[in-house]
Amino acid sequence: MNYKIMTAIIDSTIKQGGRPSVRILFTIIFLHQIISSLAYPVAKLGLNQLDPFVYAFLRFTICAAIYSLILSFRKNLVKITPKDRLRIFIVGILLIPMNQLIFLIGQSKTTAGHGALLFATTPLFIFILAVIFLGEKLSFRKIVGIIIALIGVYVVMAGGKIRFGTENLYGDLLLVISVLSWATGTIVGIPLARKYGALRATGLALIYGAAVYFPFGLYRAWNVNIWHFPWQVWLSVLYMAIVISILAYFLWYWVLKYMEASRVAIIQNIQPIIASGVAAMLLAEPITQSLIIGGAVVIAGVLMTEIK
Repeated sequence: MNYKIMTAIIDSTIKQGGRPSVRILFTIIFLHQIISSLAYPVAKLGLNQLDPFVYAFLRFTICAAIYSLILSFRKNLVKITPKDRLRIFIVGILLIPMNQLIFLIGQSKTTAGHGALLFATTPLFIFILAVIFLGEKLSFRKIVGIIIALIGVYVVMAGGKIRFGTENLYGDLLLVISVLSWATGTIVGIPLARKYGALRATGLALIYGAAVYFPFGLYRAWNVNIWHFPWQVWLSVLYMAIVISILAYFLWYWVLKYMEASRVAIIQNIQPIIASGVAAMLLAEPITQSLIIGGAVVIAGVLMTEIK
């Protein structure tokens, strides 16, 4: 993470008695959206050349190793109760085998555009689960805001990037399961992040999840010569392991310590707009009328939930 951003977070925390300012929270959310919006094309880059099970094995092993190293330097931490450790383990299962492994398999069998669109339904599931299990308030403004934002996302992604058909059906269904797992893992993980810290709760969950997957992944990767992979594959794996599984996951749960899950999830709908903007800058993809109209609709939906 950029040093200036880290400094701003620390300063705002000191000034507000442990709670960052709204400006800092929204800066972190926007940073998270930029990072996450690149996951779909970057993952596709590696999955075009590598078996998804081997890809997942490399990603999760690298992620778990780095988190183990980070957590080994942290001392005098609050003891985790057996019940909470079980919950962290469940979050790990939801985030790795159920979310990310299924995401990788599903993404390998559909398009990057479909992946971005289907993950844009995450706010709807998180909102419903947050109301049921976290007691967050059910408001008409939030419901309408989510619906408007989802309509905007569809307009953005349907502008030449989405082609529905049976050829992508299997991959799309797997991505829906992945979305549900991510939403559930988010809701279960929020109280743990607030109690034990986002870094510790997220790190342990991913370590546990990676440990469960390790034997199966090792079996699939045993006869694969990983050292002969092209640099593009390694770039894809490292981005997903370090930038997504470590940085983006940490930022996600860190923000959820201070904001309602439904609010953060709704803001996530700006991700397809950012992804399209990045594609326009880096890949010279055209800025279409659907992007402009859909983007405006998404922003209107998000603002409806945020402006009181």
